Amino acid sequence: MNIVVLIKQVPDTTDVKIDPRTGTLIREGVPSIINPDDKHALEEGLRIREKFGGTVTVLSMGPPQAEDALMEARAMGADTTVLISDRAFAGSDTLATSYALARSVITTGEWDIVLGGRQAIDGDTAQIGPQTAELLGVPQVTYCIEIDIAEDGRSVTAKRALEDGYEVIETKLPALFTVIKDINQPRYPSIRGIVNVCRDCDVQTWNAKDIGASKKMIGLDGSPTQVARTFAPEPKGDGLILEGPPEQTTKELVKHLRDKNVVRVR
Repeated sequence: MNIVVLIKQVPDTTDVKIDPRTGTLIREGVPSIINPDDKHALEEGLRIREKFGGTVTVLSMGPPQAEDALMEARAMGADTTVLISDRAFAGSDTLATSYALARSVITTGEWDIVLGGRQAIDGDTAQIGPQTAELLGVPQVTYCIEIDIAEDGRSVTAKRALEDGYEVIETKLPALFTVIKDINQPRYPSIRGIVNVCRDCDVQTWNAKDIGASKKMIGLDGSPTQVARTFAPEPKGDGLILEGPPEQTTKELVKHLRDKNVVRVR
């Protein structure tokens, strides 16, 4: 079973700040992590390998510092890690990113299953998985809380979370699945894995040419959507606390709302 896992390095959202001058995220000095949902996808890939054998290849598209996320993935047990990085990818929206990831999956050679997180915490679009599946031309099942592969390794029964329950879907392999945190508990990197990474972690780097990407499909040229501006919401003013008997505070509240043109009193 050849398993490909898509991960993304994201800033720790508890520390994210926006530069008021440029309107962009301040990444300098901000710790980065593997996107939480993607870590669950990696864990699921490792469990599938343990049951069926095969290999786990982890792909990540990003700048050079994304190697740190791939090194952690290797320490957790991934067999191969690949960074897709090229200045030509700059400005890619979700469609251009999905195209580059699809091309990268194809470049890995023969594969049976692609796994990824439901969405990234820095974008929250949940578009990468479905778009990558469409570009690969394979079935997709999103929001998985359970993935059960048949003993023959040819078909899958997946339980997909809904707002008010779940649905069970059967599909053939190859296919792509996105997972949510309820599917498993990711393992910690093993001591041996950490030692091996420190000694020799061969993170391959592929550029646009390596994956056979068309220049018209990546970067700004391949992005039909673009973010015009990113900004932090204006801070709200101090709240108003009314104290006293209910009848008095009610009158004061109505007067305050009327003065603000929030309500009209006849």
